[in-house]
Amino acid sequence: MNRRDFIKTSAITIATLQLGDVISLTPGAQAAEIVNIKSFLTAQTLAKNIKDIEKIPSVCLNCSSVCGMNVLVKDGKVLGVEGNLNDPNSQGKLCAKAHGGVSAIDYPERIVYPLKRVGKRGEGLWQRITMEEAYDTIAKKIKKNLDAGKPEQVVFHQGRNKMGDITGRFMDAIGSPVVLNHRGLCSSNKRAANYTTIGDTSWETLDAAECKYLLNFGSNFFETHQGGLPLLKRFVEGKRKGLKLVTFDTRLSNTAGRSDEWFAPFPSSEGAIALAMANVIVEKKLYDKEFIDEWCNTSLDEIKEFVKPYTPKYASEVSGLSEEDIVRVAIEFASAAPACAAFTNRGSQAHQNGLNNDRSVIILNALVGSIGKKGGYAFGGSKSKSHKSFPMPSPIPPKPKFTTDLEDPRLYPLSNKWQKMRVSHLAFDKLKNKEQQIDVYISYTISAPQTWPEGPSVTVDVLKDESVIPFHACSDVVYSEMAHYADIILPDATYFERFTIEGRNAYELIPYFALRQPAIQPPYECENLADTLIKIAQRLGKPVSKYFAFDSYEEFIKLRLSTLPKREGLSGFEYMKKHGVWVEDKEKNYESYDKVLSKKQLEGSFVKDGIIYVVDKDKNKAIGIMKNGVARRGLKTPSRKFEIYSSTIENTAKSLNIKDDGFPHFEMPASLKEIKEDELVLTTFKWNVHTQARTTSQKYLTEIVHDNPVWINSETAKKLNIKDGDYMEITTYRPKSGFRASLKDEVVGTMSVKAHVTQGIHPQVIAMSNSLGMNFGGRIAKGTNGDKQNITGFSKDDDLELDGNIWWDKKFGGAGNGFNPNHIIPINPAPMVGMQAWNDTVCRIRKV
Repeated sequence: MNRRDFIKTSAITIATLQLGDVISLTPGAQAAEIVNIKSFLTAQTLAKNIKDIEKIPSVCLNCSSVCGMNVLVKDGKVLGVEGNLNDPNSQGKLCAKAHGGVSAIDYPERIVYPLKRVGKRGEGLWQRITMEEAYDTIAKKIKKNLDAGKPEQVVFHQGRNKMGDITGRFMDAIGSPVVLNHRGLCSSNKRAANYTTIGDTSWETLDAAECKYLLNFGSNFFETHQGGLPLLKRFVEGKRKGLKLVTFDTRLSNTAGRSDEWFAPFPSSEGAIALAMANVIVEKKLYDKEFIDEWCNTSLDEIKEFVKPYTPKYASEVSGLSEEDIVRVAIEFASAAPACAAFTNRGSQAHQNGLNNDRSVIILNALVGSIGKKGGYAFGGSKSKSHKSFPMPSPIPPKPKFTTDLEDPRLYPLSNKWQKMRVSHLAFDKLKNKEQQIDVYISYTISAPQTWPEGPSVTVDVLKDESVIPFHACSDVVYSEMAHYADIILPDATYFERFTIEGRNAYELIPYFALRQPAIQPPYECENLADTLIKIAQRLGKPVSKYFAFDSYEEFIKLRLSTLPKREGLSGFEYMKKHGVWVEDKEKNYESYDKVLSKKQLEGSFVKDGIIYVVDKDKNKAIGIMKNGVARRGLKTPSRKFEIYSSTIENTAKSLNIKDDGFPHFEMPASLKEIKEDELVLTTFKWNVHTQARTTSQKYLTEIVHDNPVWINSETAKKLNIKDGDYMEITTYRPKSGFRASLKDEVVGTMSVKAHVTQGIHPQVIAMSNSLGMNFGGRIAKGTNGDKQNITGFSKDDDLELDGNIWWDKKFGGAGNGFNPNHIIPINPAPMVGMQAWNDTVCRIRKV
């Protein structure tokens, strides 16, 4: 048998090092010795077993849309996935990421044994240990801090953590408030805009199936919008009924390319466009006067005065779009009311002025009265993972009564006001500059060296420095960038091997939640971090251990679901295991603010200035508003109305000495306002098959997208004599306002990248996708063929397709594994909220 045929039909078993042996994970380490050969599982294919497989309902986690799926299993092997028709959001549909995620289970470079560092940090020398030793080591490190009265020097840093019920419980139990996440890199401006206007939720739920007109400011929901697949499905339904989609995006994304109209405005000008449209709607009397009078916290006269300066001419000068188009689209949008919606995402919010950009867009819905309406800017219907239907088991640990500037930065007070959005991209800079001391750092499914702004420099410097982070325990599925700089690596379970209660905004506008459950057991010594933390907590002794009087995360989930009523004669837990989802028996949640409060809801209430309150934990809690003598629910804002003016914004700005009257005025970031003729704006985007750094080791997804040349407008390229495929050098600069502002063109970094010349991008913008350019994560992530390294933390089986079939390997003449733009993107948190201003990076380019 020749090697090529062998690749197609066989697999190998490699010798695994014994407990205590030392191995190097540095690039170029010795290949594993092949000691015997076994037949590859060609018989275990989906096509050959479709009739007698077991279907286990669960939930995908290859992105934040968390679509319901059935995992197809036979003889303990996952053969594939299909959509779960019971899921009201995805309704039986799945995208490529869901199917591609299966390859993570048997990825040969998956970490399956716990490892302890034995060389210098970052040197890549590891010793295999037992999980018992890992538990004891981590517990002793934490216990030392607890005994010293310094719980805040224990830090938990999470990526896409869907087990906040247990990780939060663990941190509360030890008394540390320092939990970091990645939301400030993702969506915090958008979420804050929703909270300050409608109050009820951080994420709207567009009623696209019944909508007539969608104004899309910077969302690529065909590929990467949170809840994108459920929204896309309903968009298709709406399209059949005549729905029109107009997209504003600097780049011709898949969504923009499939829109009825696409406009490419100058970056950060979305707010000016939206306010000019508001001006048109007001001037032409296309507004919903009844809704404004009844449900807005500003009068029509105040709105007229506010939008007066934002004329179509002004917006045209700022954005580059024509006045005629701005006027026409505004009229079309308002004429479709109330079955219309204007919404946002990364394109509009990932700027220093992103909060007000998104507030301005949301206000368009209020002006035309589409808030909460059928076919409009709907919301509600979500059932959070901490809902009262499945309460936390008692006793519940108390929340720490203090915060630190690491997880609750004083300069960004809105980052944690409504939910824990935080500003974690500042954390490593703070640690580097010794602004806060930590002793124990636990990271979970996060690859900050890859995905953070200045990650390959600032983040790596901090992770390598043992005087800054004395002890680092990393839980991950693969040998990631984060794991490389750890002291202990914990082999995590994939999402096919663990429990979680899941929630997402409900696109049917009826509350539901879902259950992720193991389709198979974790292999070797892999373990869900939730179970690891339970065992560590029990080793810490009282008082911590008393909050963990259960043996496993499965038992914890059972306790949480035990209060659900029986269905089909089954307990809540067993019902969820059978069907995968629990849908409430309720009507669609239209116009929830207009609901009349019941007598039971009004028990113990009182009215002050028209707002209905109850006393909750010695504080007045608003529950509704009096409207014409009737107690109604209202919106969950301070005024219980839609807030065009925000006292929260005005007061927060005042506390920071920022001039802001509480209205969403437009002000372009200084770097973009003062941009020079020879400068461009570097923006980043996501592909539909990748999610940050988590998917690049999944072979089918990376086979689809493994390269990321930088998009450049054809006219701009022509001026610089750059042709498609040429290399161009990008040099970026620090912003001229905000964090570490520089007026002297201070360079952040330089990199050379291939050019993709296209008409589908604004002439003064270049765009580059993230998620690629990995240094770790195995052969797929690195785009290199060859033998598997002899690594004690890996499984014994190999996939010989990874030695010869990685056709994008540069050694084979392929494109390679792409580029990581984040080392040249500056840390740039937006005011008050702290959202990373990804799309404000000014640069210069030249042909190499």
